Amino acid sequence: MKVIFNFKSILAKSCAPSLCGVAVLLAVAAPLSAPYGGQGYFPFDLISSARAQSGVFEPLTLVSSSGKHVFQVEVMRNDAQRAQGLMFRRQMAADRGMLFDFEREAPVSMWMKNTYLPLDMIFIDRRGRIVNIAENTEPLSERTIPSAGPVLGVLEVNAGTARRLGLKAGDVVEHSMFRP
Repeated sequence: MKVIFNFKSILAKSCAPSLCGVAVLLAVAAPLSAPYGGQGYFPFDLISSARAQSGVFEPLTLVSSSGKHVFQVEVMRNDAQRAQGLMFRRQMAADRGMLFDFEREAPVSMWMKNTYLPLDMIFIDRRGRIVNIAENTEPLSERTIPSAGPVLGVLEVNAGTARRLGLKAGDVVEHSMFRP
């Protein structure tokens, strides 16, 4: 379902001029507060979906024994983006994913809090080699999912993707973030 808001029209009909800016701020800021302990009065899916559909994707290739598989990924490069991740999203296209850039190689742990999609988490070292894969992670779980060693990034794709592509530790991920 696509939801389109015409804020100019809504505000012109229902806002006193001095309160219009506050209404827009609340409509945008309230959903952002939910992952950080706020009430989240508005559906976060609207903003997340808009960001996901904005066309800000980068190509990434998974290389396995079954061949090369091209994905388009959103890259989370800062703490706020990494904290948000795929939280509150209800769908993701089969050829899409999210790549977390941790900026330096170290052991990491992930979780599925507020994440409705079952995912495969692919832990990747600085050379682009897969260290380990957590398959079919449980939606909404707060259980931590650790890397099996130091990693530079984690790729999240729809659950079942790793098995379908025959991915395993040692396979290669090609993206500008990794240096073979």
